[in-house]
This record gives sequence, C-alpha cells and structure tokens, in this order.
Amino acid sequence: MIRAENLKKCYGATIAVDGVTFAVERDEIVGFLGPNGAGKSTVLKMLSTWLPPTSGTASVAGHDVVRDPLGVRATLGYLPEHNALYDGMRVAAFMRFMARARGLEGPLLAQRLDWVVDACNLAPVLKKRVQECSKGFRQRIGLAAALVHDPQVILLDEPTHGLDPLQVVAFREFLRGLRHGRAILFSSHILGEVAATCERVLVIQGGVLLADAKVSALEARARSEGVDLERVVLDIVRAGPTLQNIAAATVAAAGARR
Repeated sequence: MIRAENLKKCYGATIAVDGVTFAVERDEIVGFLGPNGAGKSTVLKMLSTWLPPTSGTASVAGHDVVRDPLGVRATLGYLPEHNALYDGMRVAAFMRFMARARGLEGPLLAQRLDWVVDACNLAPVLKKRVQECSKGFRQRIGLAAALVHDPQVILLDEPTHGLDPLQVVAFREFLRGLRHGRAILFSSHILGEVAATCERVLVIQGGVLLADAKVSALEARARSEGVDLERVVLDIVRAGPTLQNIAAATVAAAGARR
C-alpha cells in the first residue's frame, strides 16, 4: 500500500534523501528508525504530498504522490512531527471541522467522531480550547484528526512525542488494534519503541536506507554476536552507506517481505 522507489530529495546541492526504496503492505506496522536529521521526516513529507520528490517515484494506496496527490490525501492519515492545530478552537469544534473537511457528514460524521473521541480518550478536553490542552492531549488531538476519516494508510512522525510512559504503552496497544486492513509507517529515533511495536524496521541515516529487516532477524544477530539490539542498530548506522551494508539491506528487505 506504500511504495517508494529510488526516492530522492535535494535542496540545492544538499541531498536530504538519496535513492530510498521500500514497501509497506496491508496489515503491516513498520518502524522508520534513525537519528534526528536522518531523513525520516523528509520521506514522510514526500509520501504525504507535502514535499515533491526531486526524483524517483512513490505511491500510497495505488495513488502516485505527484500525479494524483488528492487521491493520496483521501486515503491517508498523517500526523506530522510538529502537530499543527487551531489553538483558538475548542477541541469538539476542531474535530468536527476536521471531519467535515474530510467529507464526512450526517450519521457517518457522528459515528466517526464518537469513535475517535473514545479511541483517543478526548472526552476530558472536548470543551477546552486546543491551546489549553497539555502536550500529551495535543498529540492525541492530532492523532484523532489523522484517523477521523478511517484512512487505509497511516503515517506517524514521532507519534509518542509528549506522551507519558503509561500513554506510550496505551498508544502501542492502540496502534496494534489499527493494524488490520491498513498499512502503518511510523518514524522514531527510539529503538525500544520500534522494537516493541513493529515486526519490521527500516533504518535510515544520512538520507540513505541502511537496512530493511525484521526485528526478529536483528535480535537473532544480536544474540549471535553477544550484544544487545541497540548495539546492532548502532553498528549499522555507524557503518553508514557502504556497499557491503547496502547489499545486506537489500537481502534483508527481500527476506522481510516474504
């Protein structure tokens, strides 16, 4: 449902994303892992049609991000890293506005609003203005806005930012519940968060995809080397985009999709 092929983004002479290729299928939750500035957000922005790619192709639910951006947006739920909300609106009014902007009306609008308010636990703040809500609630409001139209594909950029530990655990369970029938890609720089939620991980650094592998395969490598999972991922990142590393990522990607 998500396809990226040799995706590249340049800002003048600066290459932010360089030839990234991967796929996320229906019923998959895939973690997009890398240090700050690795290129994760740039890839998600291209997939969401926020940024046009310099070269390469990408599609979401069969819609090309360049040729059919409206088709992409209709099937996509996107929570950006910096959650843009209308601070002066009350939460209930904001959620209704977002649902109507997504084309929902009548009984379906009411049904979807009830669902996201319950799923994201927004009842305590519905009468508050967005600017009066804590960072954790603002993140939940943004997530609810991304899910209100029941999207087939979900992109989440650092979705647990601002959540306390209990909320993070609840979010993981919530995300797993959304998995059926959807493709979910979420970025993080926290390995534990990705490993606890996903079966598969994409590792990116310097705009280059260094690994596309099952978490279980990385854990097996860690056991065989007598180190922890974090050390394995750090070794991949530190090695950088060497020919050997890219070849290993290609092999891992083929195995991950079987």
